[in-house]
Amino acid sequence: MRTVKINAEPVELYKILKFEGLVATGGEAKLLIGDGQVMVNGAVETQRRKKIVAGDVIEFHGEKLRVAAL
Repeated sequence: MRTVKINAEPVELYKILKFEGLVATGGEAKLLIGDGQVMVNGAVETQRRKKIVAGDVIEFHGEKLRVAAL
């Protein structure tokens, strides 16, 4: 599991996918989230602008990211 450090809470889900290099663009991230391909804390998440905070775990294409505050 990879740790993603954020310096401000909350952060929108699509931005984390984009900034961590899991997708090429924010638009691509939004499409994949809306398609149900991303999980947050063990549940499928379809809200493109879901607010992510420290402690959340994101799963995408077999990779897990734990969000931590700086």
